[in-house]
Amino acid sequence: MLERPPTTERPATYSAGTCLETLEAQKPLIVVINEKLMSNHQLEIAKQLNKDGHLYYCSCSTLESTLKTLDLSSLKVFPPGHPERFADFLDKVVGLR
Repeated sequence: MLERPPTTERPATYSAGTCLETLEAQKPLIVVINEKLMSNHQLEIAKQLNKDGHLYYCSCSTLESTLKTLDLSSLKVFPPGHPERFADFLDKVVGLR
């Protein structure tokens, strides 16, 4: 059986979870937006993370030009999450602390 060599690039279906997991793993990310979605939360998230310098995004029609002009070295490291802060906040809100 042939094993696939390890790689840092992999295509994935886009969801907010996939996006955040990729960024938390400190991997460069190009999000290709599905322009056919009606209420396009993908675009909203991608725009903000692009504005913050964490990823690039494009559509299928602009993918080629995006690949030709992007500079992955300009991307900023995505800061790690702190779920314990949210848990503490929620505990206070519901009166557990």
